[in-house]
Amino acid sequence: MIAIVKYNAGNIRSVQNALTRLGYESIITDKASELLNADKVIFPGVGEASSAMKYLTEKGLDKILLTIEKPMLGICLGLQLMCKYSEEADTTCLGIFDTNVKKFPDTGKVPHMGWNSFIDTKSPLFKGIEHNNDVYYVHSYYAEINDQTIASCDYILPFGTAMQKDNFYATQFHPEKSADIGEKILKNFLEL
Repeated sequence: MIAIVKYNAGNIRSVQNALTRLGYESIITDKASELLNADKVIFPGVGEASSAMKYLTEKGLDKILLTIEKPMLGICLGLQLMCKYSEEADTTCLGIFDTNVKKFPDTGKVPHMGWNSFIDTKSPLFKGIEHNNDVYYVHSYYAEINDQTIASCDYILPFGTAMQKDNFYATQFHPEKSADIGEKILKNFLEL
């Protein structure tokens, strides 16, 4: 079973719909037992960092998510919350990835919204995907590039658009909204 983390963030149903289109069943849950027993966990979201972390902490999910041993995929806000710290409302995050999340400088149009390409390393998440394919973004904050960055994007400045550490994966872009390429990335994750 695939578990989608419920934590009062937006965009969760579109992730579930993408999984259904790929032929996978999923549940949306904030129950520790369901998350720990899932074959895969997806941590999506659109929203604000501090209120999302508050919900995770109140439900004890901030500790549970750190103990997940099966593959887990953070998407957008999920990626940001998997980092150490976010400038958004001065938020301490989960600390899975050893990097901080910063607000884009106002030297360009913020939020970064629409289609943009990324450059990847040879991660199994991007198996069968060519360089410089466009994927869909909507975000005002970005993760700094670090040793766990497996793909980068350049918008105003270079940032980490995908990360991996052990069984934890994350993308800043929305694979569920990125047409065929996004579906391929989701399928690659589900087949890990």
